[in-house]
Amino acid sequence: MELSGNLHKMPVKLLDGKAHYTLELNGDKGDLNGALGEKINLHFTGQINCINCGRKIKKTFGQGFCYPCFRDAPQASECIIHPERCRGHLGEGRDPEWEQKHHVQPHFVYLGVSSGLKVGITRETQIPTRWIDQGAKAGIILAKTTNRYEAGVIEVALKDHFADKTSWQRMLKGDIRDVDLLEEKEKARKFIPDEMSDFFYDENGIISIEYPLLESPDKVKSIKFDKEPTINGTLTGIKGQYLILDNKFVTNIRNQSGYFVEVEV
Repeated sequence: MELSGNLHKMPVKLLDGKAHYTLELNGDKGDLNGALGEKINLHFTGQINCINCGRKIKKTFGQGFCYPCFRDAPQASECIIHPERCRGHLGEGRDPEWEQKHHVQPHFVYLGVSSGLKVGITRETQIPTRWIDQGAKAGIILAKTTNRYEAGVIEVALKDHFADKTSWQRMLKGDIRDVDLLEEKEKARKFIPDEMSDFFYDENGIISIEYPLLESPDKVKSIKFDKEPTINGTLTGIKGQYLILDNKFVTNIRNQSGYFVEVEV
């Protein structure tokens, strides 16, 4: 497999409980699950392009944007990180039409188990994609809202009682305690604000996810193209948005979106 182009978040899907990854570079696609156990070489050419407008840049902002797009594009607006500040449902925002399409849509508040139990939100259409991107081994839906703002309000209320961040090291090593998601969902229910209680999600389906791993690493060391233009080794695993090489070196593909690379397996 030989590919070249700008990195973007790896497309993922869940088939029979197993996460499947594709490396997609400017239209070129490669099956990464099929490359497990093979030697892989990724070479950064030194070129970076904004993932929104395509202009050549020297550094990225917010996972792949040039500074003007990071400042002005709706995909990089404040409410991506802070959904409770979303104004889309009021007809406001950087691009109200974009907000209507992406944020004034049903959202889920969920509990996931990545490096531990955490709360998060995502659009209805992004389950289980969001959980795979975070390296979660399981997840359950807590609430279903009509827009991003409502989901953000619920998430903020739950942050006082549940983590909202993932430790990438623990997630990759699989050093995770068992969690009873049904029990935790019942605990979380009482922290939903009264005015949002009607959004509680009654269905209790748990989605479990297996990742393409030859084995879980005991130690992990992050490597990036800014310091190592050529990254190579045996592909021993894929989890979250990380490639795991030689069972110890990891590189985050999503965080290096816009980097032009040449890939050979």
